[in-house]
Order: sequence, then structure tokens, then C-alpha cells
Amino acid sequence: MTTLIDDRRVRARDASPARYFYLHMSLACAATAFLGFAPTYWVPLANRTLSASPVIHFHGLLFFTWSVYFVIQIWLAASGRVANHRSLGIVGVSLATAMTIFGFLASVHVMKHSAALGQQDAGIGFSIVPMSGIAFFAVVFVLAIMNTRKPEIHKRLLLLAAVSLLDAPIARWFMTFLAPPGPPGPPPVSVTIAPAVVASLLLVVAIVRDWRTEGRVHPVYIYGTLALLALKVLNWPISETAAWHAFAGGILALAQ
Repeated sequence: MTTLIDDRRVRARDASPARYFYLHMSLACAATAFLGFAPTYWVPLANRTLSASPVIHFHGLLFFTWSVYFVIQIWLAASGRVANHRSLGIVGVSLATAMTIFGFLASVHVMKHSAALGQQDAGIGFSIVPMSGIAFFAVVFVLAIMNTRKPEIHKRLLLLAAVSLLDAPIARWFMTFLAPPGPPGPPPVSVTIAPAVVASLLLVVAIVRDWRTEGRVHPVYIYGTLALLALKVLNWPISETAAWHAFAGGILALAQ
């Protein structure tokens, strides 16, 4: 009975054209993720020219599944199927957990690959980008789960978590069209800042929407966007410290 009442309240609150805003945002996230990885993953995979380890393939499968799952969950909520949305929540928890684990494993794999190319220090330095990225996603996702009974916070945290993953696919387009030719290996950490800023433009859209419809910007967007951009900028100087090289180098040593 309580669930039925809650569902009716959600339907009443979302009974406006703006209820599909988050669905459109989830579709934008999914499209960005797919198109971003198209030149370096999906097209080579379709042409059978891609050579990658099982860890990378499973990592890609999990993250692509997340994009589809995110769209489905937002669609269920937007169409008033809140009970179904909640029932699928456990799937999201399992998926996010697997993403966190394989995101970490993929980071270690990239470090090992860089070491095999004779670029161990560069690989250790760059590892801060995927490791901090998946850690940010995991923390924000946990906060979203903790706020499932507060929809205004919950949905904004999930959008923040989704956007936080988009710097990787956007960076693939930077690499494809802007990167100068050179030997294979990890790029400098500094070049990851621009893709993160581009990805954050989706949060700017959400901020503008809040301002126009609510008359104010929700704190999740203010503090979340600032935290995300600060993380991406701070990755650069931290990646060059002895402390990070000792930490990530220790992980690499255990994995070899």
C-alpha cells in the first residue's frame, strides 16, 4: 500500500513535459559513450581487427551494459513504472560493483601493457586517471543508493555518476583526431582534462535546466560538478608525485 501511494506521488510530481529531461540526458550519455568508443573499439571489433585482452573486453561489456541499463531505468521512472524501476535497482548495484572491480583490473592491465612497452613510469602515472575515475563513480553511486527515498537527490547523483564516466569515450575522439603521431603508450595525464571539461557540459545543461525550472541549482550539481572537475585537474600533479608512483607501482608489482 505504501509503495502504491509513493508511486502515485511520483507520477503526480512528474506529470509535466519536464519529466523526460532525465531520459533525454541518459540517451545523450549512452550516445556519447557509444560514439566515443566507435573509432577505437566498436569499429575495429566489427572488422575483427581489434586485439585486446579478455579483461578489456569484459570491462567494455560492463560499461556498455551500464549505458543501456541507465536509459532503461530512467525510462521506467519517467513513464511512471516506479515499482519496476525499484525492482531493477539490485541489478544496478551488482552492475556498478562489477564495473568498479573490472575498472580497477583494466587499470592494472594498462599499467602492465605500458611496462611491457618500456614505459612503466608513464603507465604508473597515467593509472591515476582510470583509478580515480572509477572510484568517483563508485562513491557517487553509493550516495545515490543511500538516497533512493529522496528522488530529487537520487536522480541527480545518478546523472553525475553517468557523466563522470564520459571523459574516457570523449578522449578517444581527441586521440583519434587531435593526437600527434607517436609511439604507442599512455598519453600525458594533462591531456585528460579537456575531455573531462567537455563531458561536464552535460552537467551544465542540467544546471541550466534546474535554474530555469526550479529557480535555483540543486547542491548535488554544484558540489558534484566542482568535485568532478577538481578531481580531473588534480590528477595531473598527483600523478607525478613519489607517493602515487609508490602506491600504483606497488599494485603493479603485485600484479606481475
